[in-house]
Amino acid sequence: MTSSSSSSSPSFVSRFCSSALRSRPLSPPTDTAVHSSSDQGLVRRLGVFDLILLGIGASIGAGIFVVTGTVARDAGPGVTISFIIAGASCVLNALCYAELASRFPAVVGGAYLYTYSAFNELTAFLVFAQLMLDYHIGAASIARSLASYVVTVLELIPFLKDNIPSWVGHGEEVFGALSINVLAPILLVLLTIVLCRGVGESSVLNSVMTVTKVLIVIFVIIVGAFEVDVSNWTPFAPNGVQSILTGSTVVFFSYVGFDAVANSAEESKRPQRDLPLGIIGSLLVCIVLYVGVCLVITGMVPYQYLGEDAPLAEAFTSRGLKYVSVLISFGAVAGLTTTLLVGLYVQSRLYLGLGRDGLLPAIFAKVHPTQHTPIHSQVWVGLVAIILSGLLNVEVLSHILSVGTLTGYSVVSACVVTLRWKDKSSSQISSKRISGRGEGIICLCTIACSGFAAGALFRIEASFIFITLAAVIAVLSAAALYLRQVYVDPPGFSCPGVPIVPCVSIFVNIFLFAQLHYEAWVRFIVLGIVTIGIYAFYGQYHADPLSSSASTVYHRAPTEEAP
Repeated sequence: MTSSSSSSSPSFVSRFCSSALRSRPLSPPTDTAVHSSSDQGLVRRLGVFDLILLGIGASIGAGIFVVTGTVARDAGPGVTISFIIAGASCVLNALCYAELASRFPAVVGGAYLYTYSAFNELTAFLVFAQLMLDYHIGAASIARSLASYVVTVLELIPFLKDNIPSWVGHGEEVFGALSINVLAPILLVLLTIVLCRGVGESSVLNSVMTVTKVLIVIFVIIVGAFEVDVSNWTPFAPNGVQSILTGSTVVFFSYVGFDAVANSAEESKRPQRDLPLGIIGSLLVCIVLYVGVCLVITGMVPYQYLGEDAPLAEAFTSRGLKYVSVLISFGAVAGLTTTLLVGLYVQSRLYLGLGRDGLLPAIFAKVHPTQHTPIHSQVWVGLVAIILSGLLNVEVLSHILSVGTLTGYSVVSACVVTLRWKDKSSSQISSKRISGRGEGIICLCTIACSGFAAGALFRIEASFIFITLAAVIAVLSAAALYLRQVYVDPPGFSCPGVPIVPCVSIFVNIFLFAQLHYEAWVRFIVLGIVTIGIYAFYGQYHADPLSSSASTVYHRAPTEEAP
């Protein structure tokens, strides 16, 4: 009995290790690859303009009317530089995403798929779990915000003003932990139905709402430009450079969303060409809009007089432009609608990818034969958001968000480096016992640890010498990657400056990770442990990295060709 149990234990451990370390084989890129099976394939309907609008829709919500002003209260007019710095760091991430989106144009999965191919199965599952918790809580939080703005717009009608109960849209706390909201679940049901009907219908809704939102933002910038007093831009950085840098860590998350484009790979008409254009194009548009709003709001009102809840709307009201404040409310509704729509869309495609690979039950892999949408996955993510938004005050969970996003961005940057290595085997470097790949991964981990150390030291306002030391260690690790590895150019779009650009991206992302609340770090660890447990008792027994690629036959879809 004792010998039997002792022999089964190593068996479980060895199986776990072998399963966890396996990776998905790379498949050759093709521009019009789709699953041949009618019950497994999505339909390619998205052009480059649709993808750009998808990225803008995911990135710009109501925050453009709020975050710009709240950060300006500390950074002053220098908030413009904060948005430029954050945008530049996001461009680095976007370049990495663009290369991998071009390299894996045939299937859904995004960061999960890239990690599965570049590293291993367990790491990919961990990335998925961290991202998905962000998406679930984020969708519920956005739904409640959208419901609140819808009520605000409805209260513009005289007979409804102050007559709508708080439990309808603003939320009403019950027993402390619960917060009832009726309108948020209704809005989620409507958006879930639109997404289940097909990517064509949801793309039309996203395009209309995104164009509306962008036009409102442009109108606000133009009207506000005539009210600018340039003397309000002096002093430009009243609280010093540190406030600008701190502001950049806050506004970084205003750009999050461009990665949603990568998850539409299987529904893009020309993925190898259009995905990089959609990712980078949408991000650049967002940077221009954010900078424009920053210049207007800090030029209209002295930064110290900006409001906290609705700074942009209050700035226009103070200038007698009440109608612009009303327009901003409509813009917020449009912005939150597109952000929520794209968020739900991305979640379902990630579940679809894991269902196909066996890491989740096969029901998530089913695609409707006529609508060509993963209805089971879509209904599931909608149901989770409905429960969270209808019953819980998810705002209290907002401080543990962004962990998955920063983790995903960092791993994607690392994937670009590892997939470029010419020698991916475990061959020895000279007489050393560590392989070339192993040495490279150690360097990448060192850069990540240095970024966290620099961020933590910056957070506690430690001596600049220690922060510089952490940065120097990261630079030396990046130099080792550059000098000791051989890189090959990938097919399609190529991220410039590999490995330096991805290394800078990793360092900045983990630096920002260190700025999050301590609860976010705890969430990262606890969710990681739970995810490993789920993988150990379910995932490793059902996953098959060859299943999707082995059953995939590529052909042209005659009715969905790009013109």
